Amino acid sequence: MPEAMDIGKRAVEATLFASEKPMTIADIKAYVGEELDIRQILDDLQEDFQHRGIVLIKTGDRWHFQTAQDLSHLLRRERAEMRKLSRAGMETLAIIAYHEPVSRAEIEAIRGVQVAKGTLDVLMEAGWVRPAGRREVPGRPLIYATTAEFLTHFGLQSRKDLPGIEDLKAAGLLDPVDLVLEQMELDAEAESEVDQAAEESVEREFVDDDGVLLENEIESA
Repeated sequence: MPEAMDIGKRAVEATLFASEKPMTIADIKAYVGEELDIRQILDDLQEDFQHRGIVLIKTGDRWHFQTAQDLSHLLRRERAEMRKLSRAGMETLAIIAYHEPVSRAEIEAIRGVQVAKGTLDVLMEAGWVRPAGRREVPGRPLIYATTAEFLTHFGLQSRKDLPGIEDLKAAGLLDPVDLVLEQMELDAEAESEVDQAAEESVEREFVDDDGVLLENEIESA
């Protein structure tokens, strides 16, 4: 049995090394089979590699090997970056990461300015942001959330590891999105009341016109 366990451990290790992307337990099982206790093997591998040149990292529900953080400077190379994020892009990404899922209108309400047309496109092209459905409010706006690639790129295991929250609060970027949603609902209710009042006003005008017309017919008789 120990020998079988060793073979299984090596199989999981090889699978993770060969993969170009972080893998879930289900992904690993698709290669090595259902018989192995993958979660236990991953915990063992993580312990085996904790003091090595590479380490096993869990990001969300996905696992991958990466260079140990204290050695990463040895492997840096000059390379062209896909596209540097603007300040607006970084602010938008931060708002999505801390408040997800959020809509474009909610992002704009928190930032206080409109989101440029291409900002969300750049974040989605980078693989850091994805559409996450629609908000159940009038208009059903598209909402956005971060991806597993976002966590991997920034070396986070989960969104709980996001740094600098106090700094972002001080910059006014982390106002509770619930307040924004509440204001949007109040605006929608106010708009609905205005529309209803307008309809009632029109109905009253019709009633008044009918009354005037009836009086004229009586006088003529």
